[in-house]
Amino acid sequence: MSSKAYLNQVIASHMVEIKAEQKPDKEIYIFEKGEHGEDILTYKDLYENSNKIARLLLESGIEKGDTYGVFMRNHPEYVYSLLAGPTIGAVMVPLDPRSRGDRLKFLLNNSGVKAIFVSDECLEQLEEVIGDAPNVKLVSVAYRPEHNIPVSEKYPSLNETIEKDSWEHVEQQIMDVRHPMQIIYTSGTTGDPKGVKIRNNRTGLYTILTQLVWKYKPSDVLYNGLSLTHGNAQAVTLFPALYMGIKAVFSPRFTKSRIWDICRKYGCTTFSLLGGMASGIYNEPERPDDADNPVRVVISAGTPAPIWETFEKRFDVKILEWYGAVEGGFAYRPVGKGPIGSFGKPIPGIMEFKVVDENDSKVSPGKSGELVCRMIKGDTKVDYLGLPDASRDKTMGGWLRTGDIVHKDDEGWYFFDYRKGTELRRAGDFIQPEHVEKVIGEHPDVSEICVYGIPAASGAPGESDLVAAVSPFEGKSIDPAAIYEKCKKDLESNFVPSFLQVVEDMPKTVSEKALDRKLKEQFERGEGTIYRYEDYR
Repeated sequence: MSSKAYLNQVIASHMVEIKAEQKPDKEIYIFEKGEHGEDILTYKDLYENSNKIARLLLESGIEKGDTYGVFMRNHPEYVYSLLAGPTIGAVMVPLDPRSRGDRLKFLLNNSGVKAIFVSDECLEQLEEVIGDAPNVKLVSVAYRPEHNIPVSEKYPSLNETIEKDSWEHVEQQIMDVRHPMQIIYTSGTTGDPKGVKIRNNRTGLYTILTQLVWKYKPSDVLYNGLSLTHGNAQAVTLFPALYMGIKAVFSPRFTKSRIWDICRKYGCTTFSLLGGMASGIYNEPERPDDADNPVRVVISAGTPAPIWETFEKRFDVKILEWYGAVEGGFAYRPVGKGPIGSFGKPIPGIMEFKVVDENDSKVSPGKSGELVCRMIKGDTKVDYLGLPDASRDKTMGGWLRTGDIVHKDDEGWYFFDYRKGTELRRAGDFIQPEHVEKVIGEHPDVSEICVYGIPAASGAPGESDLVAAVSPFEGKSIDPAAIYEKCKKDLESNFVPSFLQVVEDMPKTVSEKALDRKLKEQFERGEGTIYRYEDYR
């Protein structure tokens, strides 16, 4: 490799080539595998292995503007595959590794992927629907030694591509920072997910956030257990580490039981959470060494206010709260500033927020309304794949319509109330699910919980009956009488769930949010074990 003045470090594949020339043996990523050890990646590994995959894409007929999918948990091959795309201008589609059936089929066909890189543990899910994805020209499988899954003769092995000693190097083919890099799909909590086009220059935004918000130091070690298919893991951990040259540790999946042990082992000083993850960690049995860890700051989006201060004290950490969405919009509450429960304020000079009513009129502090935001400089745009009308409606009037109902206080601090269309009201009271979830989650047998609403049996318009979906810790079982007794003791009567829905596994989005839409479907079908409160009064 020789120095090339035309390389633009805003484009991720360019940055990796620059770094691989300057610091080839610098260790950047560690993919921990528990009892199976770890994989350590250098800049040289990132450049060479992504370049090999870029060559494979070209040889398979994948060209500039074509889409390709990456369907795997957090493994080194994920990052190699991600960095291959910008090299040739192909557009990566991160596929949630939990996806299967109709959802996976929708993602494949809606995005039109022509190639798929899949890890062995996701191959069975892919094979269930691959026959209904006619655009796919190439399926290449990454086999992980720790899985001991037999090699399939039906598809080429990605291992063989990565293990090549020599290959025809691919020169950087894209110079335009506005060229699409990824299509990241929304969570789809209320319907089919939408594909959002992410351009190469998004990494410039990540750099700004790293400097102004995350404020990582060269001595920091980052950790993330969120799927790399989610924008959070990319914005908070993957790209900041890549650009700053600091170490980042990833797990194949989020683990609430091992998170502190992992951070102790690798000396991690910060990690990223979403609200449901914080509750899961909080629900784990207390240990004497909870506060004995190297973590200083937890970067969280959606910390439930009822557990915020107790979480900080128990684990001896500080929470940096933030708000954002893949379509845009960003705010944050710095450590130690602002009221508990606030997701913060927008960055001055970059973005403007306001809260509006159904007539698009600005509401006064303390009143709830939809959060809308816009860039102070430049256009505010969203580009949904194949949905021009939805793209236009999302930024009607030059403001991004977030769909989130919020309020702000007299000092300008913003608070999340609920997602538009998902509010819960019962006998005239607005129900805050996180308060119910905190109380039930404190029971020693409850591992995961999600509180949601179903149409009230009374038939009252806009009213809901509450369902608490719970899953037990391994080796435990749910005693409905004990759960309801705790609810009656610690909750107002109107907040006690009408039903307990016991499920073995909590369905979740890639962002670790409980998928209440799936829980409702299961409830309607009578799946799982369902208990009625009226039987335990």
